[in-house]
Amino acid sequence: MAKCAPPVRSIGLIGYGAFARLTARHVGPHFEVRAYDPALAPGANVAEASVAITELAPAAGADVVVFATPVESLSEAITAARPHLRAGALVMDVGSVKVLPAKAMLDGLPDTVDVIGAHPLFGPQSAKHGIEGLKIALCPLRGERLDAVEAFLRDELKLQVIVTTPEQHDHEAAIVQGITHLIAKVMVQMEPLPTNLTTKSYDKLFEAIEMVRYDPPEVFDAIERLNPYSADVRERFFTLAEALRKALADRDNH
Repeated sequence: MAKCAPPVRSIGLIGYGAFARLTARHVGPHFEVRAYDPALAPGANVAEASVAITELAPAAGADVVVFATPVESLSEAITAARPHLRAGALVMDVGSVKVLPAKAMLDGLPDTVDVIGAHPLFGPQSAKHGIEGLKIALCPLRGERLDAVEAFLRDELKLQVIVTTPEQHDHEAAIVQGITHLIAKVMVQMEPLPTNLTTKSYDKLFEAIEMVRYDPPEVFDAIERLNPYSADVRERFFTLAEALRKALADRDNH
């Protein structure tokens, strides 16, 4: 974001859950970071020493404002933050779906701010050894800040940046995330799972399960219920799985 005009000196995080804390650790060396979370008192000590926990106004008044709230509560957070946003600020979200947040931001934010939807395609588990080389999707919605944001993420944080639209993002994420989380949910319910006599393919599957098993329920809900394409993908998956189950049962009975 160093190439943005006006220059970016501060980032405000609205919501300070697990992903916001991960964000703060990586952007803290580059910017002043203010964070607001209703569960934290202003001035509270957090593990990320460079982060100042503030009231809503200072966080929402930063040069770049990142909504790190559950998708379902984004509109409410936008309404609360709107009076404190600075003209010329850049506003982003980091939700797992993009069509719904894009509409919420374009409808709810003043036209004096630039808007980019973002989805880091990783979380605290998959980023525990660092974020270099991981992917992030960007959906430019309003303004001319995309190039500067892309340059910062690519050159400073070493992320792979994918520029897309909210619709294309959600269409692909309905399979990429939707099916992965469904399989993980089922496999977790089959525990205890083998950890000794395993194959490479099973190890990869187990690794995928571990990456998402501790995601908050809001993430699963957003992926499966708030993505407009997930229901059709989910139905197709279950239909094909049922057809396979029936074919196997028919063979067992002959």
